[in-house]
Amino acid sequence: MLGRLNHVAIAVPDLGAAIKLYQDTLGATVTAPQALPEHGVTVAFIDVGNTKIELLEPLGANSSIQTFIDRNPSGGMHHVCYEVADILQARDQLKGQGARILGDGEPKIGAHGKPVLFLHPKDFNGTLIELEEV
Repeated sequence: MLGRLNHVAIAVPDLGAAIKLYQDTLGATVTAPQALPEHGVTVAFIDVGNTKIELLEPLGANSSIQTFIDRNPSGGMHHVCYEVADILQARDQLKGQGARILGDGEPKIGAHGKPVLFLHPKDFNGTLIELEEV
């Protein structure tokens, strides 16, 4: 079912400061910030060749990322994203095996313009997993 690792997401309290840190300290090329109101985040991506790093900042008062930042004021690793060929097939197979899909269980369009789903971290060794259809 799983394809390649698409990205590792790092929640940050200040996206501008995080972009500056990655650019100035690590020499990274970072995409322009992109607001995703339906997900409650603003994101920017760093391409590291074999995968990407996603920097995400809370967007709006009801952002689920804000809760994460409240618990981790400096930020930290938030989730990993794996590619799947067919997101509905993956969802149905996972549900049939007892995995919990977050939200209403229906894919939403993610930052790359492709359908995504999130899997409950308690079902995957404490790791929030995002699936993205390729």
